[in-house]
Amino acid sequence: MKRYLNILLLLLLIVASACSEPAHEETAAAETTYTCPMHPQIVQNEPGTCPICHMDLVPVSQSGEKEGELMLSESQIALGNIKTMQVAYGDVNSNTILTGKLVLDETQTDVVSSRVAGRIERLYIKETGQPVQKGQPLYEMYSEELLTLQQEYLLALRQNQELGKENPRFASFLASAKQKLLLYGLNEAQIRRLASSGNLDARVTFVAPSSGVVTEVAAAEGQYIAEGAVLYRLGKLGKIWVEAELYAQELANVQAGDEVLVSVQGFPEGAVPAKVTFISPEYRQGSQVAILRAELPNRESQYLPGMQANVTLPGKNGTSLVIPTDAVIRDENGSHVWVQTDDHTFQARMVNLGEASADNVAILSGIGKGDKVVTSGAYLLYSEYVLKKGADPMAGHQH
Repeated sequence: MKRYLNILLLLLLIVASACSEPAHEETAAAETTYTCPMHPQIVQNEPGTCPICHMDLVPVSQSGEKEGELMLSESQIALGNIKTMQVAYGDVNSNTILTGKLVLDETQTDVVSSRVAGRIERLYIKETGQPVQKGQPLYEMYSEELLTLQQEYLLALRQNQELGKENPRFASFLASAKQKLLLYGLNEAQIRRLASSGNLDARVTFVAPSSGVVTEVAAAEGQYIAEGAVLYRLGKLGKIWVEAELYAQELANVQAGDEVLVSVQGFPEGAVPAKVTFISPEYRQGSQVAILRAELPNRESQYLPGMQANVTLPGKNGTSLVIPTDAVIRDENGSHVWVQTDDHTFQARMVNLGEASADNVAILSGIGKGDKVVTSGAYLLYSEYVLKKGADPMAGHQH
């Protein structure tokens, strides 16, 4: 009887060892699944092809994955265009862009006003935007006062010619009469022509005192004007201003003397540096914006008043960790990013966000300097995790 019991026990041990080998193999096989790189919802336990796109399924090991962690194959990383960058300290506001407009430099504006009262007989330039060179005729005027001054000059000239040798004071009379004509707007060439011809000119032509661009025409032909009346305004284009509006939260990011980058629409060469010369100390009436003004070099006069421009503010000292805004995924559980922890392993980490701009966001906690954060393909990783795990990677985390 005892002999039969020993034989039975031996048979049971053989059967148990035989059954344990397939179970171990099944467990090992179950640890590896196969999925389609283009359709991650296709998951099976053995190699094959995708029923949707007929691509070969790739193995994805599920062993060793932690909570919020995802492992991808080389082909999945390439097809998903997964890109990373190392976290570093930077400037959140370095990409703050303001919309501005080019305006004339008011410190370089010349006003052409009438030296005498009279009637405008002719305007040589009747519209704004026209370039003007120094000495170019601007307008023609009839003035009784100018006729009187011309008569005085011709009289002083004849007296000096006839009596100047006996009495030197006539030379001073002539110089005084000439100075009056100069002060009333005539130039040396006009006075020499008057002296040589001896003829009074009832209609006197006045020329531009400097070069520039006509920004205002304040008179019309046939109009009677008083002494000191404004006729033209001439702006110079060697330097030009760009003005932009600043909101309250942006005022702390820039001050007079800072350098900004200005991109003028229609000029493909890109942004050029300009120096901030003025920030208004008060808000524009009826609004909550202040005015920033920067000086833009314009040696070739290619920039014209009225052109639209974008102004990029400078960043301040980098004191916070900064990553691209696209790297952050926001849902009902908070905000998280994907960090590459190994060649094929990515982990979702909850982060606390700070100041943000259109392109960058500051990170207060959750990741550290040097971590490799996914900047392209973060939402693909999020979708892949949800499809594979059936849960939010941040589920259960407290924000």
